[in-house]
Amino acid sequence: MRSAVLDVMPPALRRSLAKFGGDIALARRKRRLTTQMMSERLAVSRSTYVRVEKGDPKVSLGIYAMALFALGFGNAFGELLDPGRDQQGLLLDAERLPRRVRAKKEPRPL
Repeated sequence: MRSAVLDVMPPALRRSLAKFGGDIALARRKRRLTTQMMSERLAVSRSTYVRVEKGDPKVSLGIYAMALFALGFGNAFGELLDPGRDQQGLLLDAERLPRRVRAKKEPRPL
């Protein structure tokens, strides 16, 4: 059964996932770990882990997170969208600030 995500995924995103998988593979090899060792650490089949290294978008995000954790990149996902580093979000916040701030008038006594 073919996944609909492949039909709508932009080519640039596919390339990005493939690079991410390749980077995971490179990190694994630098640490002298086999694909079998990684699949055991992730508690997945070897074929699923091979799909991770190919950047398969159908693999669960949790498995990618576990792969990063097993390679020593512990909190990598927690840092991806850190609000303090979101330049576009910070810019949008700055645009929404009021130009002037006025004190509210106190109601007149009757």
